[in-house]
Amino acid sequence: MPSMATQRSKLNLPLKTRIFISLLYTATGAACRSDGSINRRLLRFLDYQVAPNPKPTNSVSTSDTTVDASRNLWFRLFSPSPPSDILLPVVVFFHGGGFTFLSPASQAYDAVCRKFARKFSAFVVSVNYRLAPEHTYPSQYEDGLDVLKFLNDNRDAILPENADLSRCFLAGDSAGGNIAHNVAVRACKEGFGTLKLRGIVCIQPFFGGEERTEAELELVGAPLVSVPRADFCWKALLPKGSTNRDHPAVNVSGPNAENIAELDFPATMVVVAGFDPLKDWQRRYYEWLKASGKEATLVEYPSMMHAFYIFPELQEASQLIMQIKDFINHCCSKPS
Repeated sequence: MPSMATQRSKLNLPLKTRIFISLLYTATGAACRSDGSINRRLLRFLDYQVAPNPKPTNSVSTSDTTVDASRNLWFRLFSPSPPSDILLPVVVFFHGGGFTFLSPASQAYDAVCRKFARKFSAFVVSVNYRLAPEHTYPSQYEDGLDVLKFLNDNRDAILPENADLSRCFLAGDSAGGNIAHNVAVRACKEGFGTLKLRGIVCIQPFFGGEERTEAELELVGAPLVSVPRADFCWKALLPKGSTNRDHPAVNVSGPNAENIAELDFPATMVVVAGFDPLKDWQRRYYEWLKASGKEATLVEYPSMMHAFYIFPELQEASQLIMQIKDFINHCCSKPS
C-alpha cells in the first residue's frame, strides 16, 4: 500500500468542497458532547432544513407523509414531473450522519434525493428515522421496516398510480447504507403483498468492528470520517451495556453476523472510495455477500473520499448517479 503522503497527493478537491467539509466536520464535532450526548439545539441551528414543495422544482415535486407521529417517523416523497402513465420503481432512501445527525429535510439530502428522482426516473422515499443516542439499536432498523410495511399496506392512498412497489429498492449512504442492509435482512423475513425488493444500493456503508483495519490506521485525517468520531457514533447507537463493536449491527459480516445464505436477499451494489477509512469494512461486506451466495457489485472510486457523491461540483458524483441508475435498470430487467 502506498504511503499516506503518496495517497494524500492524489486527493484533489475544489476549494468549495474543502471548505464545506471542514465546516461540516467542525460543526458536527462541536455538537458531540464528552458524555456521549448530542447538542440538538446547536444542530438545529446549523442544519439548514428545506420544506416540502408540491410545485415541481427541477422537474421534481415533494411531499411529507407521517407514518407514526409518536416517534416522529415520516418520509419525504420525491416525485418526478410531469406525471406519467409509465410505471416507475420506488427507491426507499436512508440518509447518512452516523445514526446521530441530519434528516430528509437537510438541504444536502433534499438536493440528492431530488436528483435521484430526476435522474433515475423513480419515486424516492426518504425516511426520517429516529436518531441516536436518544434512540438506540434497533430503533433505526425498526423504523425502516415499518416504512416498508406502511408503503405496502397503504400503497393506493400515499403513492402515485404509476409507482411500482414490485420494483422497490433500498438505498443509503454511510449510516444509511448500514440501515439499508439491516432493513433488507428484516424485510426478507416479512411477507409483503405488493412490495418486492429488487436491489440494495449501499453507498460507502458505515460498518466497523473491534479490529482497527489498515485503512483506519493509515487514513488518519481523512475528510469527514475519523476513528474517534466513528467510535462516538457506535457508542451512541448500541444499547446500554454493549461495548463490543463486533455487534451484528456494526460488524455485519463479522463473527456475529446474520446468516443470509438462506434468505432471498436482493442484488447489492457496494460503493467504496479510496480515501474513506471505512473502505476495508465495505470491501469485506462485498466479499461476505459473495461468499453467502448473493449477487453483489463493487464500485470503486480510488481518488474520492467519504460522502463524495453529495458534492455536485465533483464529476465523480454525477458518474456514480448514472452507475446507480444502470444498476437499478439491470435489476428491473430481470424476472421477478
